[in-house]
Amino acid sequence: MLAELRIRDFAIIDELQLTFAPGFSALTGETGAGKSIIIDAVELVLGGRADATGVRAGADRAIIEAVFRLGPGQRAAIDAVLGREGLEGDDPDLLLLGREVRLGGRNICRVNGRAVTLAFLRQVAEGLVDIHGQSEHLSLLRVREHVNLLDRYAELWPLRTQVAELVGRVRAVRRELADLVLRERELAHRADLLQFQIGEIQAALLQSGEEEGLLEERLRLTHAEQLTALAGEALRALEEGEGEAVAALDLLGAALRSLEGLARVDPALEPQLRAAESVSYQVEELARELREYQERVEYNPQRLQEVEERLALIRRLERKYGPTIPDVLAYAEKAARELARLTHSEERTAELEAEEERLLAKLGELALELSLRRREAAERLAVGIEEELRDLRMEGARFGVDFQWREDSEGVPLSQPVSSFKFQVSGSGVEQLETLNLKPETLPRVAFDASGIDRVEFLVSPNPGEPLKPLVKIASGGETSRLMLALKTVLSHADETPTLIFDEIDQGIGGRVGATVGEKLWGLALGTGPGGLRHQVLCVTHLPQLAGFGDVHFRVEKVVEGERTVTRVRPLQGGGRVEELAQMLGASGEATYRSAEEILEQVARCKRQ
Repeated sequence: MLAELRIRDFAIIDELQLTFAPGFSALTGETGAGKSIIIDAVELVLGGRADATGVRAGADRAIIEAVFRLGPGQRAAIDAVLGREGLEGDDPDLLLLGREVRLGGRNICRVNGRAVTLAFLRQVAEGLVDIHGQSEHLSLLRVREHVNLLDRYAELWPLRTQVAELVGRVRAVRRELADLVLRERELAHRADLLQFQIGEIQAALLQSGEEEGLLEERLRLTHAEQLTALAGEALRALEEGEGEAVAALDLLGAALRSLEGLARVDPALEPQLRAAESVSYQVEELARELREYQERVEYNPQRLQEVEERLALIRRLERKYGPTIPDVLAYAEKAARELARLTHSEERTAELEAEEERLLAKLGELALELSLRRREAAERLAVGIEEELRDLRMEGARFGVDFQWREDSEGVPLSQPVSSFKFQVSGSGVEQLETLNLKPETLPRVAFDASGIDRVEFLVSPNPGEPLKPLVKIASGGETSRLMLALKTVLSHADETPTLIFDEIDQGIGGRVGATVGEKLWGLALGTGPGGLRHQVLCVTHLPQLAGFGDVHFRVEKVVEGERTVTRVRPLQGGGRVEELAQMLGASGEATYRSAEEILEQVARCKRQ
């Protein structure tokens, strides 16, 4: 609800601070005192159009600030918006909105003390206040809100949630299908590339560790003559000797025989004998391996060329698919898996198309059920609103709800034949507005969104004999305000807007109707009716019968201080309130004061009842 309103240098207001309470607050005062200026200030802080002419003469800027106390539902929705921009306040239950209008035409918007864009201010403020009058903040004049109000009135939100979930699933399937279709050519190119890459790798017949073996073989082939010569020299040193030099194996044999003799005489040298025998065996094994190595080493230019070509192939594949042979082979496996997915994309397309049709059929059933239940609720709503209008002396006024569908080849199939896409629901029932030229067995497809298949719009006929017309096109003034009050009264348990402001709702009505209007406004604030939501109601009025129902009564007056005219607001209680009501009755004398007291007594009896 609106907790505080601070205004400085706006129109004839120099400085004003108002504290509002829950319930019904009445604002009264003479014409031109500044009542509507206060409403204009609220509208401005909600994101309304700013005009530098509103700055008080002699000031360079006008400043309006409003503090809202948030309920749990509002706090959750607004916190999500504020959290994305880092604009959370110190107290999560409070929201501070500000607007500064400068003479140069520039205006600054603030949320919780920090500057924001006008669009963001409007986003945050939307749904906080309905100003009934010449205002863009009237939710009932936003056609897109009509279906929401109707669904909350009819308690259809659980069914609508199911519809919205199905719509989300259909859209997800369609996104995947669209992605497959858009990528069809790209996927074909990708499949060709993958097939080439897999074939290239498979044709190479790569083996893990192959590259290391080839590098070693290339080294031997490249240095074959040198390796053969060196191996021969080593063998000769071990087995033959050079010139007068004795072969190493012969020397080791002589040493071994001497150690055998020593060990026979002195057993303590047995370990040394064993060591000598081990060395002798190792040298013999070395000689054997050298002979085998020498036999393997050969000068083979043809084999060397084959090894070079194989290594070049491996290097080329490694540059394209991975730094090592295992990486190349892993790439081939990954490519094969991707190719399998692409190869089965047609199967996936068929699966998605079947899933889409299944979801659309189910969605069509639920959406049609939701539409039929909406029509039943719309008839009850029309009856209720027309009863309220009769209480408000608009006996001939009628209310209706327009339902329209739109044929769409991409829409949901209806589960039963239909003869019309347009319906008008009033207190008299459901009327089809046009007949479709369709075969009886034809099941057309209907456009849909998250709310279902219905485009819903409220209709009104303010005067007898006039046809129902869209609510947004009816004339403004007191008639409109009474109509809005009737709508708000019936929809009070469905409307989640916490603060309702009625600016001069009493235009063109008399005292008897004024008392009825006052009672209904007080009922809105109290939340009367089954499941009714409690609202904060502020009303600017000239009727004492209406003002008497206010839980809080403010008098707005224009006074001259020094050489300037300023607006002052003071709460009234007791005798001050009686005096204000007497002045509003437009007469003087004891009888007038008694009439004012009787108004308050009648209101008190009504509230007690």
